[in-house]
Amino acid sequence: MPSSPATPAKPLRIASINVNGVRAAFRKGMGDWLAGRDVDILAIQEVRASTDDLEGLLGPEWSVVHDAATAKGRAGVAIASRSTATIHRVQLGADEFDSAGRWLEADYEVNGTIVTVVSTYVHSGEADTPKQVEKYTFLDAMLARLPELAAHSDRVVVLGDLNVGHRRFDIKNWKGNVKRAGFLPEERAYFDRILGAEDDPAYNAGAGLGWVDVGRKWAGEVDGPFTWWSWRGQAFDNDTGWRIDYQLATPALAASVTNYAVDRAAAYDQRWSDHTPVVVDYAI
Repeated sequence: MPSSPATPAKPLRIASINVNGVRAAFRKGMGDWLAGRDVDILAIQEVRASTDDLEGLLGPEWSVVHDAATAKGRAGVAIASRSTATIHRVQLGADEFDSAGRWLEADYEVNGTIVTVVSTYVHSGEADTPKQVEKYTFLDAMLARLPELAAHSDRVVVLGDLNVGHRRFDIKNWKGNVKRAGFLPEERAYFDRILGAEDDPAYNAGAGLGWVDVGRKWAGEVDGPFTWWSWRGQAFDNDTGWRIDYQLATPALAASVTNYAVDRAAAYDQRWSDHTPVVVDYAI
């Protein structure tokens, strides 16, 4: 008798979410979302809690690596996974630059392949202030690290709240934000160097450093889908949002994407963060 065809391996589901404080997010419903989403690896930003807090909320079925911010109660990035990371790294940039709570790398073995996951939280910045200088310092360090990561593994994803809308498609009210942190030409130029400029024929397909914006590749040339909305006014109800949460993948990993989703809440009062999860399936 001919042998039965092998069952395809389940895709690796990687999700990212800026929780705006993980304890508050769980009080508002994050646990229910997570229980029904079958996530394998979860990158979290703005944890704002201790490792013990995080492990207690997630439960024993999750393995957690966490890098807290130097200032207690601020920032903080984590990666939770169903399997244990083989190694993790936290330093980004020069020793004198404080990247604590904003950059966390972890390697996972998936079906005999090493997949590197980076949870990152880029500074929000503020135009013409020292906060913006700090943001550029972080982005400079990130640009220097990306080629090193690509050399380390051909399957890497950098994901999280990158706090920059790269293109006009990424912000509903882009005309009103061209002088505001998050859409400054200088910030967007960093993404040109990573992905290619908007008018480059090879944008998101080998231009720049060659990385792929999975969300834009999947959605196409359309507004959004947005991932952050202000709590104020009617921004959420009117979908006046920003797409600032990304999964940036190396070409080999991007080629394996089988699904991309933005888990936008059904209604304003069902939100548990001002961001929404970005969930991607990778066939490894």
